Amino acid sequence: MYEDTGFLFNLDDMNRIDRVSAILIQLQSRRVVKASDIAERFNISLRTVYRDVKTLEEAGIPIIGEAGVGYSIVDGYRLPPVMFTKEEATAFLTAEKFVEKLTDASTTEHHKSAMYKIKAILKTAEKNLLEDIDGNIEVLRSHSQLRVDNKDHIQTLLNSIAQKSVLHINYFANHSQEHTKRDVEPIGIFYKDSYWHLIAYCLLRAAYRDFRIDRINHIEVTGRTFTSKHPTLKAYIAQTVKEQELDMVIMRVDKAVCRHLEYQKYYSGFISEKNVGNQIEMTFLTTSLEGFARWFMMFGDQAEIISPDSLKERVGNIASAIAQKNLQLTNSY
Repeated sequence: MYEDTGFLFNLDDMNRIDRVSAILIQLQSRRVVKASDIAERFNISLRTVYRDVKTLEEAGIPIIGEAGVGYSIVDGYRLPPVMFTKEEATAFLTAEKFVEKLTDASTTEHHKSAMYKIKAILKTAEKNLLEDIDGNIEVLRSHSQLRVDNKDHIQTLLNSIAQKSVLHINYFANHSQEHTKRDVEPIGIFYKDSYWHLIAYCLLRAAYRDFRIDRINHIEVTGRTFTSKHPTLKAYIAQTVKEQELDMVIMRVDKAVCRHLEYQKYYSGFISEKNVGNQIEMTFLTTSLEGFARWFMMFGDQAEIISPDSLKERVGNIASAIAQKNLQLTNSY
């Protein structure tokens, strides 16, 4: 067993040809690879590592081995024909940081395997660049971002979407606080506000449903495929937004207070912003003017509402109610 970031990756059943091929990719992914690193990754003995490397050498792979240092492949030797620029390589590395923090264990492991292949076709200079910059890129969770257990479902869902496989899921419905079992035809997944979601056609309800992936307790691939024509995920989300009653809000905020809204604004339906003198004009689409009004009260002394008038009125009423209540409390002392 090989353990990485909490995921157990079993390579016991990997046949020797697959392992030797994977070792070749690993050798190409770094400037120098230690025999002990290969042994740890594949859970094999050093003796087996030496034998596998000898197999590669006999196949004509130009491997340089130095005692106490490790193995390297002669610079310039490349099997894949595709080459990446430095910018593309660092973009992959940046994406890897997001995958580690925002997906699940199997997706992270698959991405790491893909990164080995990407690094394998880079020249020494690009490999050095990635090794040097790796410690300078990090993705941190904000205080408002939750740690969510996606139960390693993401790869199963993606495969089922691609193959149009009907899934049998055990789902915890939050509104009824009940566990339900249903067959669904998966359409797509998306990430929003700390959670991954599955959009699927529910055969039980005969309608499209949004399932939070962390609430899917179990997934079973039924072996059945579906031929129904479903909208794309992008089209479904666009239609859903259109059907919701959204109100557009435009407000201007003093630049001095804008930095305090950097994370909060996205939870209130932030769309865009632009500079207007000493203020930032922000545009939102919100599902609740009442909720927006109460959020606005937190910084309202350094902001102004441009539209709609109904929001201005609601903020005014809340402010008056606060003032009246506090005045009554003061008079009662």
